[in-house]
Amino acid sequence: MRCIMPASFRSVTMHVSAIAVPYDSGHVRQRMGRGPEAFLSGGLTAALEARGHTVDVRVLELPGTFAAEPAAAFALDRQVADAVHGACTDGAFPLVLSGNCISTVGALAGVGVRDLALLWFDAHGDFNTPDSTSTGFLDGMALSVACGGSWTALAATIPGFAPLDPARVVLAGARDFDPGERERFEKAGGSVAGAAAVGHDNGRAVLLRLQERASRLYIHLDLDVLDPKDGAANHYAVPGGLERTRVSAILEQARATMAIAGLTLSAYDPAGDPDRAVLTAGIEFAAACVG
Repeated sequence: MRCIMPASFRSVTMHVSAIAVPYDSGHVRQRMGRGPEAFLSGGLTAALEARGHTVDVRVLELPGTFAAEPAAAFALDRQVADAVHGACTDGAFPLVLSGNCISTVGALAGVGVRDLALLWFDAHGDFNTPDSTSTGFLDGMALSVACGGSWTALAATIPGFAPLDPARVVLAGARDFDPGERERFEKAGGSVAGAAAVGHDNGRAVLLRLQERASRLYIHLDLDVLDPKDGAANHYAVPGGLERTRVSAILEQARATMAIAGLTLSAYDPAGDPDRAVLTAGIEFAAACVG
């Protein structure tokens, strides 16, 4: 176990440690790798400070100019784990801003998985393995890595890493699965709550189910969970997602129900968001989680 957040994080003003990981598939500041710093320059810090919080910013980068995608992703996860662990040890709320979802593996190692549940918002399952993927996209395996189902040798190099029990994971808003992906996740013990299931009571039933299994909650929010009519976070966005107002309501419910150990905002490509609708939504979501 790495560190445990105080329950008072539900409601008090606090210090927020914004940890930016400006990478997409090992490429710095390309595509979704431009998202983290777009949030920082687009008003996220000011929005949190307006609520009385203090914010520090740390931008993580790899040495050199080239690294293979898996090597780069896990090198970044090692940095994320250390940065998140340092933040929560100092009493700060860890807010990870990342181009790729796999950064949450490092964040989970940083906060520690003991007595931790995970609410994973995403349009996709992210539960592929190297043997099941048809694209080779590492981010499509991120949740599988977090649960100990793939890339186990590299995951073991992350300080504090331990696999999270899928029974303490809810995949929220997902609707685009590869063949066999959903079945593999549910067979492992995970739960899928589509847009209708998670949205009808602002997630209350889902959160109460997680509360029975853990006292702390980490929230992973891939912004393509949003329905494209509310803004396309990236080129992977697909119809049938959650409305922006519904996501905010679920996050408010989460904060009222469990102690939130941290938040990842991921997979935002500013190039597909000319009117800044998704950027504005992401800032709103961060503020809802922090309180």
